[in-house]
Amino acid sequence: MCEPDGRRWPVVDGIPFLRLGREALAADALARLDAGDRAGALALLLADQDDWWTGPPANPADLARLVAEAGTLSLRDAMGLLGFGRVGDYFAHRWSDPTYLAGLSLIEAHGGAAASAFELACGIGHYGREFIRRGVAYTGADVVFAKLWLARHWVAGPGARLVCFDAAAPWPVASGSFDLVLCQDAFYFLDPKPEILGRLRGLLAAAGLLAVGHVHNREVENHSAGRAVTAAELARLFPDGLFYDDAELTRALVEGHVPVPGAPEALRGVEAFAVAAGPGRGAPGSLAGGYAMPPPGAAPRPNPLYGDDGALRFPSERYASEYGGLATYPPRFAPSPDDASRAAAIRCRALVDLPERW
Repeated sequence: MCEPDGRRWPVVDGIPFLRLGREALAADALARLDAGDRAGALALLLADQDDWWTGPPANPADLARLVAEAGTLSLRDAMGLLGFGRVGDYFAHRWSDPTYLAGLSLIEAHGGAAASAFELACGIGHYGREFIRRGVAYTGADVVFAKLWLARHWVAGPGARLVCFDAAAPWPVASGSFDLVLCQDAFYFLDPKPEILGRLRGLLAAAGLLAVGHVHNREVENHSAGRAVTAAELARLFPDGLFYDDAELTRALVEGHVPVPGAPEALRGVEAFAVAAGPGRGAPGSLAGGYAMPPPGAAPRPNPLYGDDGALRFPSERYASEYGGLATYPPRFAPSPDDASRAAAIRCRALVDLPERW
């Protein structure tokens, strides 16, 4: 990829790598690509992580195997070779995490009819998969190239437009382009928040919706790192916002009711906030279907957190501590052929609609 000033950036599998501060890495990857060594360039980019990463670097031999065998590996195998650790657990089971359901609820309640969507900090494309399968033109951005590459090959697929860049740097995305702009379970990491929020708003079309979910509350103990905010700070950032307790959005999806917003000062004790804002915000609507449920033709299967005996088994103590107490799915589960029971199991994510190569 070449900018108007002649500056070049590596592009692998249709994903531009535009990270400022990684000029040496970009140059090394470009040199490999210029020499016809796609595999070598890809391995270099896959090893890059964000500034919050505390785990060990990926093993070069594992990355070489991942690049060579990507067409046959599962998503979980790929994340294992990337050395994702607990982040891999989070991504592998995000389809039933309460925070993910809250995001679906926020999208469906306020902007289910979007024709185009942009997601900042999209990770491996969980939401992108839902947009793509419903015919929405989707653009996902993340600071970690490896996550976008997983989105391309295992989750969102070839129909997604994906780009790697830092939120605090200039954005290579056209303003005024999207019906829906989304940032879920990541805004608390981002700084400077006012500037980044201004850029998100700038992407909105004339009647666009801005949906920012699972923003950690600094006044309540949280598991994750980041730069959390208070309810008062959030209210100042979103003067046009409609505010939710993230847990209320999850309950609304599971129970099928319209989510109930609350004043920021009434939400001081919640673990995480969600906000709907922008010119297309409107009042919340029904969660009878749409993003709350899998699209037609999907084949939900028992949540892989259930063992062969139907009992829950979490992948780690940390995962159990963070999500076990918030789980919407029951501690034991046996599938039922009854349509009503099946629909309820899908809503609570005892049955989960996973990617083909999960």
